[in-house]
Amino acid sequence: MYNNANLEGDPRLEKEEAGRDFLEPHRDATHGMKPTFEEYLVAAERQRAHEELQYKGESSPDTASADSQHTEKSTKAPAMVSEAALTAEEKERINARRALRSASWAAVFYLITTDILGPFNAPYAISQVGYAPGVILYFVMGATACYTGLLLWWLFMKLDSDVFPVKTYSDLMERVFGSASRHMSSVLQSIQLIINVGTICLSNGQSLSQITKEKLCFAVCIVIWAFVGMFIGQIRTLKNYGWLANSAVWINLSIIFISMGFIAHSPPNYAGAEAAYGVVAGPVQTAAFVSQTLPNKVNGIMNMVFAYGGAMIFPEMLAEMRRPWDFWKGMCCAQALIFVAYLLYGLFVYSYQGQFTLSIAYQGVSKYGWQTVGNVMGLVTGIIAAGLYGNIGIKVAYYAIVEDMFNGPPLVSRKGRFIWTGMVILYWALAFIVGAAIPQVQTISGLVAAVCIMQFTYTFPPALIFGFYFLKHGRDPATGLVDWRAGFFGGGTRMVAFKIFNFILALAALSMACLGMYGSGTAIKLTFQTSQATSFGCSPPV
Repeated sequence: MYNNANLEGDPRLEKEEAGRDFLEPHRDATHGMKPTFEEYLVAAERQRAHEELQYKGESSPDTASADSQHTEKSTKAPAMVSEAALTAEEKERINARRALRSASWAAVFYLITTDILGPFNAPYAISQVGYAPGVILYFVMGATACYTGLLLWWLFMKLDSDVFPVKTYSDLMERVFGSASRHMSSVLQSIQLIINVGTICLSNGQSLSQITKEKLCFAVCIVIWAFVGMFIGQIRTLKNYGWLANSAVWINLSIIFISMGFIAHSPPNYAGAEAAYGVVAGPVQTAAFVSQTLPNKVNGIMNMVFAYGGAMIFPEMLAEMRRPWDFWKGMCCAQALIFVAYLLYGLFVYSYQGQFTLSIAYQGVSKYGWQTVGNVMGLVTGIIAAGLYGNIGIKVAYYAIVEDMFNGPPLVSRKGRFIWTGMVILYWALAFIVGAAIPQVQTISGLVAAVCIMQFTYTFPPALIFGFYFLKHGRDPATGLVDWRAGFFGGGTRMVAFKIFNFILALAALSMACLGMYGSGTAIKLTFQTSQATSFGCSPPV
């Protein structure tokens, strides 16, 4: 019924063959004994076999009912945990989790490409390093992000089940590295999500300020988007958010091509560049290798990292997919589109605007009418992206605080709806405070990329896959002890090489993140010295 060849020798399997479900005493980490690593593997293996039979013979995944049919459809599927052994509360939790599994791989494609700033910070990033490093780094980072995304997908498939669901990135961290890594991941993820949302409120505030010709107080321009976020934040499931993400992708592509036309027939926004960087008007200068200070170059590279920052929410997307094994399709297509769009737009705008390129590129045209077209369209896509990140951020808090810490109601329940509404209001109020405290979009983007995005996209996935195989080859299921020699050198020559490659990749990414923290921190220090410190006042910082 499922392949347990990789788990031969596990004494719990003998119990299973004798008709006793070994998962029964370890049903849920929050309701009893914590499951072992091997129990996660077996439960996930059964889950995948269950799903394969459940959807076998369907003409399309979209024809399946998302909720009740998902839980009871196949009588031939391998049994998960004995339903009789579960309490009513546990059954409710499992059914609630299954009800969330309704998104398709196409929806995932749109969700991933609904990026925080779209491609509009790519020209600024290239302006800090030049043509040659810009092209090379975008390609290398894109290829690596695709690889690490596949690692997260593979780990999810090996560790997730209805019995022990992987709901967040932190769940993966805990199952490989323990509870301390879970807390670290949750903190970093929460920081990244709230700053992402706050950054979008700030960039949308800048757009609205330009549209009103600075007649509206800048702090009010930001708070307006916090209220809009409170409204769209009432959407709870990613499936229901899919149509908004779909529209955001096409609007972003429209902004790219429309603003490219504007930029090709308009001088740069000299006033904006002088206010942001202190660069005075003059001839546009471009170069294959830009002569910049190290902090500025590193900050530019960290802005490139933003292009591939979606990995942080990949497990959350997988957790709501009807067919999680199809995730790779949406992820690979999204990464390819992101790479092409970012690089095309970045090179084009930098060629026309050079050192005057602003952090939000379509604001870099000098004519008000053309600025307004880009700003209005950008407002729509920006708030949709903020809504997506806010949705995930609130879910992370809901699962960790409401469900796990206080044993509260499931998210999809009626009581969960009221709690969700209150959390949405609090979250967006905090996002306004964060957004108003940020002096410049490009500086805080670089710091967040170094502290958070680099870890979730480039450091943690190879570290997780290394840790996964280390446990699989080195852990004794009977005693729980780990032999580090077997963990590192087990699995054959190719597997050892694979482990070493991922170990080195994780260390390299961590080193780059440390350099990014230095560069972005220095850039922020200079920004506070040369420009307006916060956005709480009525004067815009750009």
